[in-house]
Amino acid sequence: MSAHSATRLTTYAHGGGCACKIPPGELEEVLSGLPSPHHDEVLVGLNNGDDAAAVRLDGDTALLSTADFFTPVVDDAYDWGRIAAANALSDIYAMGGTPKVAINLVGWPRETLPMELLAEVLRGGLAVAEQAGCPLIGGHTVDDPEPKYGLSVTGIAPADQLLRNDAAEPGMPLTLTKPLGLGLLNNRHKATAEVFPEAVETMASLNRDAAEAVVAAGLRAATDVTGFGLLGHLFKMCRASGVGAQLDAQAVPMLEGAAEALRDGYVSGGTRRNLDWVRDHLSAGPGIGEDDLLKLADAQTSGGLLVVGEVPGYPVIGYTVPSGPDGRAGGISLR
Repeated sequence: MSAHSATRLTTYAHGGGCACKIPPGELEEVLSGLPSPHHDEVLVGLNNGDDAAAVRLDGDTALLSTADFFTPVVDDAYDWGRIAAANALSDIYAMGGTPKVAINLVGWPRETLPMELLAEVLRGGLAVAEQAGCPLIGGHTVDDPEPKYGLSVTGIAPADQLLRNDAAEPGMPLTLTKPLGLGLLNNRHKATAEVFPEAVETMASLNRDAAEAVVAAGLRAATDVTGFGLLGHLFKMCRASGVGAQLDAQAVPMLEGAAEALRDGYVSGGTRRNLDWVRDHLSAGPGIGEDDLLKLADAQTSGGLLVVGEVPGYPVIGYTVPSGPDGRAGGISLR
């Protein structure tokens, strides 16, 4: 923990981490009015809301680009920097790529919070970037009423090995590489100042090893689970790929303390909006209640990879099917 941990950073923001994202339904409505760029070099663009943009750099290599930043998810400045950096780098890993360079993105209430705290945030981001072997050089800062931090990251990947959210095929296992419950625990932390070390380390952990295992296994469909929750990101993947999914709710791993946070009502507004967005596409089996749905819709920050295919060492939580329970692509059934 940093020397400045007594400052409760989460109290300076209306929401925390990826739960502060614009709701997916509202975002899609905005983007629907924008023309999709038509360039021969674009491999992955706006169409399916994938994790990063991809353009062909040469015959064999794709250039990946992403940006991700958010309000404080924990009170410790150094940990927030680590988490935000790992979250931004995850977009490159979720495409099967290697991050090559990153820059800082900062919004800071300079008359409210000391600059020493900002230095701690940047130091945390630098530590994770160095762990990833990715140079973190410079960036951009603005004076902002709410503190915000993240990275813009550029990476590369073999053009014929990209992991995409529109490449899922039916009849394959679904693998999740980090447990859920991050949003619930973060929301409890914001409300009570309780610290959950396992959640912090889970969020600060890179998805690099998981991504390398996915590519080595020859798999081609993946996305990371962040602000739209497991259900939201799975729905986007199924819809983009023209398939459905069957989830085993009991097989989905949860962080210690998350069930208690759910029981005690520490559910973010972002999580409830996620569930509202996908509810019409869900078919819940016997014994699946509202709490189960909220758990699966929990807005994650720096969550794991959701992979179509089996990845050694990680739990299988369901499988893809030819179409949803109502016959529509994108439908999800729960048992």
